[in-house]
Amino acid sequence: MALSKIDVANMLTGATPVANGGTAATTLAAAGLGKRPNAKPLIVNGSMDVSQRATSVTGLTNGSDVYVALDRFGFNEFGSPSSQHTMTQESLTSGNAYINGFANALKMDVTTAQGSLDADDATMIIYKFEGQDLQLFKKGTANAEKFTLAFWVKSTKTGTHVVELFDKDNTRHVSGTYSISTTNTWEHKVVVFPADTTGVFGDDNARSLDVNWFLSAGTDYTSGTLQTSWGGQANTTRAAGQVNTVDNTSNNWHITGVQLEVGEFTSSTLPPFQHESFGDNLARCQRYYYQVTGTGKGRFTNGNFFDENDGDVMVPFPCKMRAAYSLSSSAVGDIIITSVSAEADCTAIALDTSLSLDAADVRFTVGSNIATVGHVSTMILKDSGSYLAFDAEL
Repeated sequence: MALSKIDVANMLTGATPVANGGTAATTLAAAGLGKRPNAKPLIVNGSMDVSQRATSVTGLTNGSDVYVALDRFGFNEFGSPSSQHTMTQESLTSGNAYINGFANALKMDVTTAQGSLDADDATMIIYKFEGQDLQLFKKGTANAEKFTLAFWVKSTKTGTHVVELFDKDNTRHVSGTYSISTTNTWEHKVVVFPADTTGVFGDDNARSLDVNWFLSAGTDYTSGTLQTSWGGQANTTRAAGQVNTVDNTSNNWHITGVQLEVGEFTSSTLPPFQHESFGDNLARCQRYYYQVTGTGKGRFTNGNFFDENDGDVMVPFPCKMRAAYSLSSSAVGDIIITSVSAEADCTAIALDTSLSLDAADVRFTVGSNIATVGHVSTMILKDSGSYLAFDAEL
């Protein structure tokens, strides 16, 4: 008898016995895998080790791209805030997070302060999940599980900070708080969110759940009572009590060791953080974003010319992309196209309209006639500053 994903989820979490009378749930629990399918962490890059785009990006403000530096963790602002930030992949050499096994962190540095927030201003760090990765929570069913979010955090501003779960599939949300006790000191936080028997997560590769760590919030988000049980989204209840971490240029906020667990845990019962090898972590990030640079892999030879100055090359991906992707690059002049007898700088690139999730067909144009129809084409990225990037982020 075929089992649905909900049946499998029940087996893995031990909520119900296996239909045929077996003991799969007991065996899995004994092996320590009861709520961790395939022994993979639900949060990708929670150790902040991968930062394909850049290791530091300055001038972040309203209108900045969500993903700018560290993979899978984005920056977002609402309203028209005047504050500006730098996001950095920070190397750790001391402190409690480092002692507990973390070599890197995401650091937000306030470079332009905003002491007085407009009502609709809000700043946050965001992480987005695919629905198919969340089925073990059995959200929207009678057997729904609680969510436990844990992380290491350091902040200049002490006091109450708000973190929110936003269910995009059903426009529902719930918020929790953590308190910074000591300024500029790494502290470990465990935030438990209730189960939700209303609204299932889509079982697909689309965006279903966001985790939002608020850094600041105006009265449009703080004038109500904090929504600590699941309900329809109401802005005024999202971040009540949040301190303003952007009110001084000396303020910093850091995070690492992020993990999401199925069920309720305390600091003493929380499963250990699942460290992955850098290669495994990178591969999981590359499902969403793949950047190839002029160092190491910036040469592609499996293409041909359609005429004297137009052709294509195939760029293989290290893993299957999540979904349809977009292409971006450094200046097209950073790309050289060669034929069997000549080379020229690229003047334009674009994706072929028939997308494959395993490889990209990149079309090019060069500024001079260097080939005849059928000649083999090679694309070369000139140096470490040149890149092609393929984006399938949520």
